[in-house]
Amino acid sequence: MTNDTMRLLFLLALTGHFISGFGSVAVAQQPSEFSVMTWNLEWFFDNQTADNPSELGREKSAPSRGQWDWRRDRVAAAIAKVQPTVVALQEIESQNVMYFLTRAIDRNHGLKYDDYVIKGEDFYTEQDVALLATTTTGVQSISRGVVTPSMKSRGYASVSKHLFAVVEIPVNGKTELLVIANCHLRAMAEKGELRAKQARTLGLWLERLMAGVKASQEIPDQPVHVLVTGDFNTEELAGKISPDSDLGVLMSRGNDDPSDDLVDLHDYIPAQNRTTHLLPGRQFDRILVSRDLVVDTPGVVDVSLRDVTVRSDLNFGGDQDTQDEHWNNYWGIADDQRDISDHNPVLARFQIQ
Repeated sequence: MTNDTMRLLFLLALTGHFISGFGSVAVAQQPSEFSVMTWNLEWFFDNQTADNPSELGREKSAPSRGQWDWRRDRVAAAIAKVQPTVVALQEIESQNVMYFLTRAIDRNHGLKYDDYVIKGEDFYTEQDVALLATTTTGVQSISRGVVTPSMKSRGYASVSKHLFAVVEIPVNGKTELLVIANCHLRAMAEKGELRAKQARTLGLWLERLMAGVKASQEIPDQPVHVLVTGDFNTEELAGKISPDSDLGVLMSRGNDDPSDDLVDLHDYIPAQNRTTHLLPGRQFDRILVSRDLVVDTPGVVDVSLRDVTVRSDLNFGGDQDTQDEHWNNYWGIADDQRDISDHNPVLARFQIQ
């Protein structure tokens, strides 16, 4: 190798280029898949209770450091097994526990994720929501909405646990944007009317966020997709959704224009595999997307749905816990048999081709 060649290789290295073989520069490989997983981790609280002002928060914290380590590492292993691009989590305690989780994913599995949390307003349970994203994923912004007294007087309801993010998806040398909403709506079957009001609120915030994203685009006609996910606590079943229900309002984005309705990805899961909760048949945890994410346009490189699954295998320790064991004797179950949560994660994979 001549001195001139050595100098060229050195300069290329300094400027961030990587050499593949002699005399050729490798281009960064474009991803062929983008995936999102949602999971309610059910009281994912560490064992440190000094930062829990509520009695309920202290009661639901892990009883010991060893038990917290077990749960943190089980969740880390589950995420590492499927390696989603973005993970939407519910019932997490704080950004501290997300930091501990991402460090465990890195330490135990060599995978790097960034964590995104903005403290919410559920002061009774202290539960919150969070997003994790691979460190190579471009997260442009995160935000939360605020329900003002004026909004409440017009029929909107507070959504104490939610988080928005604007995420970049590399597609064929260009960048498309995905607006993500991660939310945890009010529990209990009889609270459907309240959840419908929360859905109206989310629809309004989404409309404003989308308008802001499109107005600030540097690239004209840059595609902007929508994904709304989380624990909706809905009683509505896939394929049987009432338009006036909580999920119906959420899918319509709170308006009468059907052209921007969201698609329930549970429709793409076989009926016998749709349950996401310890309560039989319940489909609380969902992923809703804009229609453009389920349509693969012929002859065009785009982002489109590959598959969606309820991944109970990531959650179960052995056979699924019984309700009595899980809710009344959780830490009495053997470590190798105990489920992580009373919710199962839902994973959606999108192909880029």
